[in-house]
Amino acid sequence: MTRPKQDESKFKAFMQENVLTMATVIGVFVGGLVGFIIKNSTGEWTKREIMYISFPGEIFLRMLKCLIVPLLVSSITSAIGGLDLSMSSKIATRAITYYFVTTISAVILGICLVTTLRPGQGAKIVETQTESIDKASKVLTPDTLMDLVRNMFTDNIIQSTMFQHRTEIFENTTISPAQPMENWEFKSAQREGSNVLGLVMFSVILGTTIGRMREKGQLLQDFFTTLSEAMMTITSWVIWISPLGVGFLIAAKIIEMESIAATIQSLGWYFITVMIGLFLHGFGTIAVIFFLGTRRLPYRYIAKLSQVLATAFGTGSSSATMPLTIKCLDNMGIDPRVTRFVIPVGATINMDGTALYEAVAALFIAQYREMSYSFGTIVAVSITATAASIGAAGIPQAGLVTMVMVLDTVGLEPKDVSLIIAVDWLLDRFRTTINVMCDALGTILVNHLSKNDLASVDRLNAEPHELLELGPNGHEMKE
Repeated sequence: MTRPKQDESKFKAFMQENVLTMATVIGVFVGGLVGFIIKNSTGEWTKREIMYISFPGEIFLRMLKCLIVPLLVSSITSAIGGLDLSMSSKIATRAITYYFVTTISAVILGICLVTTLRPGQGAKIVETQTESIDKASKVLTPDTLMDLVRNMFTDNIIQSTMFQHRTEIFENTTISPAQPMENWEFKSAQREGSNVLGLVMFSVILGTTIGRMREKGQLLQDFFTTLSEAMMTITSWVIWISPLGVGFLIAAKIIEMESIAATIQSLGWYFITVMIGLFLHGFGTIAVIFFLGTRRLPYRYIAKLSQVLATAFGTGSSSATMPLTIKCLDNMGIDPRVTRFVIPVGATINMDGTALYEAVAALFIAQYREMSYSFGTIVAVSITATAASIGAAGIPQAGLVTMVMVLDTVGLEPKDVSLIIAVDWLLDRFRTTINVMCDALGTILVNHLSKNDLASVDRLNAEPHELLELGPNGHEMKE
């Protein structure tokens, strides 16, 4: 009789622990199913009707985005402020090395697939043009790269919570004949959306300063630590509506789609190529890197990240998913000092899925246009796709603008982005999911590599009477 009771108690404990995860995953599938049923059983929906469907999901997304700035600043500042400079630099070096290796690997994998499968040959695509593509077309690669650096070194930290710097170019119609874009007039402008890169840089510097101030900076350190904990408490409340919010977001997007059959027919091989690349990178390349660093397979951790990955797919935003990612890793026992530094930085600069997607897209369009490209062009695409992925904001379809940079490298027109716009929204969700998974596994890897260093920091910071209570790893022993 004891055995069945134990099994029953284990089942109850498992259900209580994973009920939200299962509900979120179910929300994704139910949202997709409802969207397909509505789309195929009713007439065409107006934009306003679709807006009504997506409204609950929009509220969920707004709540998550509201947490980004205070959580990002407080998390990074408190994490770095709680460590000495040498420890912070070690964690940062390990994280950035991981990001660099995975991003380069993603680009190389994408290029190998697109040059092998050649999905652009013989493709029949219906070209469309939208307002967002027109805006994306009016950019220059040097401006985009310089804006990336300008945003990194913000001149107004308050303004960075709401706007990003952007160089806009416009043609002077009084001059004839028409001038090339390099000779167009330009001006500095502020684009709506948080300058996450600038906030990260400011938080890193502020945290380093607080750490060097020691006792004098303790008051500030306590403030940011408390603010970070408060944001995580709010996050724990918000995530309970994630199944509902994600379901409505997915349903609305599917209803909004054009003809699914026509899209698959025209861009099927391109879609399959990107999906194969994302799958091989997420469950192959990253798994190998993770195993080499930890001597463990990552799949058990990926299973525990199910709710985070489902939310990333539903929202299409790595930044909006960041609070949930931190909360999930905290529950997995990852050191908060590592989590609160690596995840915000990763959500800002580590975009493996985006880098792979943009490399594949550029060469796919070149194949479709029957353009020949050399090995040097492929190398240039690799470098540009890596730089473009760093500059891509962690918001839905942010890669549209940076995609223009990669097309320019191949010598293609910016308007060629319209060739792949039909499936971009769906691929955007898959690559965001891979981005978030890569960030989370990277945090676990960095935590594993930094375990001994973190333990030594615990001992150095401990009071004499506390050392008697510290275990062999530097953590307090529980009775």
